[in-house]
Amino acid sequence: MIRDGRFREDLYYRLNTIQIDIPPLAERRDDVLPLARHFLQDNPLAAGKRLSEDAERALLQHAWPGNVRELRNTLQRAALLARGDSIGVADLGLPAAAAQPAIAIGGDELDRATIEAALERTGGVLAQAASELGLSRQALYRRLERLGIKRD
Repeated sequence: MIRDGRFREDLYYRLNTIQIDIPPLAERRDDVLPLARHFLQDNPLAAGKRLSEDAERALLQHAWPGNVRELRNTLQRAALLARGDSIGVADLGLPAAAAQPAIAIGGDELDRATIEAALERTGGVLAQAASELGLSRQALYRRLERLGIKRD
């Protein structure tokens, strides 16, 4: 934006005191359940409610394109919708597990071929490719850069 003249360079340096790079939630699968439990514990409407095993699996399988905010909102909604003390998969309102992208829970990276195939199928439209892969556009940009895939 500075190069394009849309953001003042001096303001950038004033605001950029400390830079903390935190990978998106899709790349930090080990953080999903502790964060989910924290959001339930922190929500007075969720008092005494816990996640079922199926709900935990669904949370781990979801791509979280909306990052931590999406997780927090999903759990707030689930706490309101759950009828008993246990929050089930249906309460989460997440897409069916079959529709989820093939991203390993262990944090394995999408490979170059998968990303290139998605870009080809979508005609190079990054927003559509990111959605198909279950990533945010920003996460796709980072992967393209890391893998050295040129954008047209």
